Amino acid sequence: MAKINLLPWRAERREQRKREFFMQLGIAAAAAVVLVILWGMWMNLRIDSQNEDNAYLKGEIKQLDVKIAEIKNLEKVKSRLLARKQIIEQLQSNRSQMVHLFDELVKTIPNGARLTSLKQQGNKLTLDGVAQSNATVAEYMRNIEASPWMGPTQLIKTENTHGDTSAPYEFELVVTLGTPKQEGAPASGSSSAAPAASSAVAAAPSALAPAQAASAAPKVAASAAAAPAKTSAPVSSAADGNNGGARP
Repeated sequence: MAKINLLPWRAERREQRKREFFMQLGIAAAAAVVLVILWGMWMNLRIDSQNEDNAYLKGEIKQLDVKIAEIKNLEKVKSRLLARKQIIEQLQSNRSQMVHLFDELVKTIPNGARLTSLKQQGNKLTLDGVAQSNATVAEYMRNIEASPWMGPTQLIKTENTHGDTSAPYEFELVVTLGTPKQEGAPASGSSSAAPAASSAVAAAPSALAPAQAASAAPKVAASAAAAPAKTSAPVSSAADGNNGGARP
């Protein structure tokens, strides 16, 4: 005999499907919550790791800043020591310069000129003095430029300010100090010194006033004429003495 199910199986099946759906929905929601929690924990771990790296880098940067400051201090100390070394080397190389300088000042100054003051600033030496004529100043410049311890000479001024005195011309020279020249250099230096001195002498009268230039010419001629007379007197007397000694 056949069995016929007259119960509402469709409603039961519908209810079963609903239960299965909500169960699956709950499982998916739980899985999503778990995944969100795991993702949050992983991100927190990454953030913590990055913070640790940042803290480590900050510490290294601080150490590098300290080292950089030490290096800068060492560079300052190095620069000061190099400056001292250069000064010491300069003093060592120029320690005998003043002795030779004063010796050369005595050797180079000609007759008819004298110094009133001298001033040194670096490698520049300023000489102030008086002379009998412009020719004496030119001779002094040639002697200075021929010296191994003094270099080029610049004529600042020369003027007749003392009238009829024995040294009426005041002059001012600026000399560049140097070191002894090589062999053969003094000859070239003396040859180049002559045009410089002659140009200085040529420039000197233009600096004089017209009245001073007019009054200076007779005095220069008189001093030039007086010089041979002074030198010829001892020679003639010596010749007379020799002749007199030769006589019986």
